[in-house]
Amino acid sequence: MRVIVADDSKVMRQIVIRTLRQAGYGDWEVTEASNGAEALELALAQQPDLVLSDWNMPEMTGIELLRGLNASGSEVPLGFVTSEGSPQMRELAESEGALFLIAKPFTPDAFRSTIDPLLA
Repeated sequence: MRVIVADDSKVMRQIVIRTLRQAGYGDWEVTEASNGAEALELALAQQPDLVLSDWNMPEMTGIELLRGLNASGSEVPLGFVTSEGSPQMRELAESEGALFLIAKPFTPDAFRSTIDPLLA
């Protein structure tokens, strides 16, 4: 599996990557992006199996990233890993085609229970 982890915080990208490993996804090839624009460019070029994106980022937000992928005709799946877990945010994410929204703070179990069904 090839995954892009997009978050403007390097520390948070490392936490997401560590949590993926703890959840049993240690063999995944992870590329980091520091904002939505960088993630969009990488996703269109690399066609990864999944993008894990923060919601609030400079240059391009996570929802703008998702809209950019959709507008390009890309079928790269995207899920949010973000502090934004309100019902309105979840509804917006779902309506725009996000696979899921995992709210911070998160655990390896939350990753497994959310991601495993998508891999089946």
